[in-house]
Amino acid sequence: MENPYLPKIAKIINVKQETPIVKTFTLKLEEEFHFKPGQFVELSVFGVGEAPFGLSSSLYTTDKFEVSVMKAGKLTEALHSKKTGDYVGIRGPYGNGYPVEKWVGKNITIVGGGIGLSPLRSLILYLINEKEKYKNIWLLYGAKTPHDLVYKEELAQWRDSLNVNVSVDVSDENWVGNVGVVTILFDIVKIPPSENISVVCGPPIMMKFVVRNLTKIGFTSENIYLSLERMMKCGIGKCGHCNIGKYYVCQDGPVFTYEQVKDIPSPF
Repeated sequence: MENPYLPKIAKIINVKQETPIVKTFTLKLEEEFHFKPGQFVELSVFGVGEAPFGLSSSLYTTDKFEVSVMKAGKLTEALHSKKTGDYVGIRGPYGNGYPVEKWVGKNITIVGGGIGLSPLRSLILYLINEKEKYKNIWLLYGAKTPHDLVYKEELAQWRDSLNVNVSVDVSDENWVGNVGVVTILFDIVKIPPSENISVVCGPPIMMKFVVRNLTKIGFTSENIYLSLERMMKCGIGKCGHCNIGKYYVCQDGPVFTYEQVKDIPSPF
């Protein structure tokens, strides 16, 4: 029987500095890698530990894949010290991913905060590639400052395919866009709730207020999808770290509808 905790060896083939504390790592396994938007991997830094990270690349690129990582602790600091040519361990992909086949023919509103845009990026790249299957697509994205915006170049490119709206909590002398938390964009962009799916990922407090805004303008709890990946640890439902209510986030999620978790105390 295969050991579920034994990682495969992946080579780092590129490292890109997204922000002062976020890097995108391009990884390559010996075999092809297939996943669904919204799934995650367990990434090991040998001698330090492992942690779950959402996949941020396109599912149509199978010879390599990407994760974007914010430096926030011992493991992520160790990962940020890695260079092109170094090796890490990978388990997965795990999780359910987004049910994109159920959304065909509908509008889609994506709301991301900070590094929460990382797992949403794989979904965005999928929707751009399959744009003819869906109606209007909005992206509402917020970060603390202009320097904290990830995928800056891509945000500009995505405007050709999506209705992209960006806000920062605190501006600088060069910023000419919206200023305020991401929820101010609901007052600027009129999002119709009819036949509209919303996908949300970001810090817990951001998700709480985004859901409040979505329900206020008419989104049903069944049409609001949340990514709760921050709670996970082992990835295979053994450690119990990600248990919320009757769910194990790593096995039953990390993607849930708000309907599934709305009655669970502090689900975000």
